Parts: sequence; structure tokens; C-alpha cells
Amino acid sequence: MVMDASKGEMLYAKNPYLRRPPASTTKLMTAIVTIENADLADIATISKNASRVAPHKAGFRRGDKVTVENLLYAALLGSANDAAVALAEAVAGSETQFVTLMNTKAIAIGALNTRFTNSSGLPSSGQYTTAYDLAQIMNYALRYKKLKEIIGTRVTKIYMENGNSILLRNTNKLLWSQGDLLGGKTGYTRKAMHCFVCAAARENETVIVAILGSPGRDDLWRESGTLISKGFEVLGNKAKPDVYFTETYYDTSEIGEASYEKNMKDKASSSKYRKTKKVMSRKTTKHKKA
Repeated sequence: MVMDASKGEMLYAKNPYLRRPPASTTKLMTAIVTIENADLADIATISKNASRVAPHKAGFRRGDKVTVENLLYAALLGSANDAAVALAEAVAGSETQFVTLMNTKAIAIGALNTRFTNSSGLPSSGQYTTAYDLAQIMNYALRYKKLKEIIGTRVTKIYMENGNSILLRNTNKLLWSQGDLLGGKTGYTRKAMHCFVCAAARENETVIVAILGSPGRDDLWRESGTLISKGFEVLGNKAKPDVYFTETYYDTSEIGEASYEKNMKDKASSSKYRKTKKVMSRKTTKHKKA
């Protein structure tokens, strides 16, 4: 999915409404809920539960005291699961209560085909999003200067109150090669495969790219770069928008072959196509590989 950030319109998409596991792109919503409900200077104490969460972790120990801001850096740069759980507990008292805030926020943002069951993105039954919704979530996150700053940071060191430090290196490899990239969030589990959502800006235009289920990390970076270029080509009137459906949870009976003219764009972006839930259908069409 490639989105025009200013208008929220699809510039390119393939199965944008297909539900997929979000993996650690979930932490973007965790960060949004945190920044809206906690002060960055607040001190969080790492619980036994947070310290024992499954890898990937920053390495916090039970009893460590860390600012909310530093936990956000750990969650978004290092994709640390212990940081995500610690943020959830600091904001809502428990991860379960925090997830309720996440799902409420998803609906408010317009990510209507998204459901979270934890704050980290670790495999969990019933947790899903779509490329369309993930792009919406990133677009909303860009409203916050601090989140924009964090996801655009390559390397940093965070400190705990006892003086101990942790070096964090961003899992987003494109920050070192894509000059127009504002930042992004990666994700990976065996079921979700490789996932990524990012934003890039050229002059006064910003595009958002969301990819779910890429087979490999090298494929993910290559496809992301291609989609960023595709988005700016469409915005510059050097290419036409394209939307492809090969499998979807939505009724595609009114959608023809791969052409995507203005009237089709209006249909694909309408509330009918975003909100009408149907039994999953499969429809094979000619499509380009991103």
C-alpha cells in the first residue's frame, strides 16, 4: 500500500484490505497510545512480567527505572518487546487494559480492520491489521514531533536512573540508504513474515508505504524503495494509481482487471469497500510485482 499522506488516498496497492498479522509494527500504536496518555519524563519501573517477555528485548531487568521517552526509543528503534510491555503497564496498569486503549484508538483513527491483543506484536490469536490500516496508523503517528524524531533516529544510547545504558540501533535499514525517508517501523514473526511501514518526503509531498508478509528482509527493503518511488511518480503525474486484488476479505465483484481509473479509485476508497465485511474470496488478476 502506498498512500498520499496529505489526502489519505491510495496511490498504489495490492490487497490493501487483506488481514495479516502485524508483528512489531504493532509498537507504532503502542507508541501513539503512550504519548497521548503519559508524560515523556514519567518514570516507569520494569516489572517481572516485562523483564521476562520473549525476545527481541532491550535487556531491562526487574526493578530498572526508565523514563517513558527512553522506553519509546527502545520500542521503536530496537523493537524491544520488554519496552513495549513496560510502556503498557506504565500507562494502563496492565497490558490487558492497555490493549483496550489500543483498539479504541485504532477505531478513532479509522483503522477499522485492525485488532490488537498485545502491545508488542508477538504472535497472538486474533491480532491482525491490513496494509491500508497500517498506513493510516503511520499517518496519524506523524502528527507527533517526538514520534517522528524517534523513528527517524539511526543510533542512540538510552540511560536508566542507575546510570546503566543501552545502545540502540534502528532496525530500519532504509535510514542508511533512502535519503528522503522520514522513518518507519519494522516487524517480523514466522507467521507474519517481514513487515514494514514507513514515510518518505520530497519537497512538500509525503508518501506512506505499508508492506505485510514480505518473504525476506532484502525483499522488504527493495520493495519499499520501489513503492516509495512509485508513490512520488503518481503524485508527480508520471504514473497512474493502481490497485490490485488477488485475494481479499471484500467484495470485488465490481472491480475489473488491473486498471485503476478515477471512478475505480473512488469506489476502492469508499466506505463500502473499507467497512463491508464479506467472507474471504479469491480472485486472480494480472498484477505487477512491487
